[in-house]
Amino acid sequence: MNATSLPHEHHFPDNDRTTRSHVGESIEDYLNWPGLLLVGIGIVALAATLTAAGYGFAGWALIAGITSAVCLLAGISIVLAEHSRIKALEGLRLRDPCGH
Repeated sequence: MNATSLPHEHHFPDNDRTTRSHVGESIEDYLNWPGLLLVGIGIVALAATLTAAGYGFAGWALIAGITSAVCLLAGISIVLAEHSRIKALEGLRLRDPCGH
């Protein structure tokens, strides 16, 4: 940690501990966490959808399927939006192939 930053400040990417610009971005950048949580819930809901459909519970399968789709789409959108925000701070576009 350098002398000008305080311990509670959020600096990403962490250039003090790595030479690569996006190492650990998904975990270290806490603004990704809601998206990662939603993706996890979406995967669990997908498993619930398949289980409910396998046992013949069409109503529960529909509810779990909708929940899975919404959570996965929202989670992926949040992660991509945060990643593009980080890239924009660097003056790059989301599809620019550098930093990894």
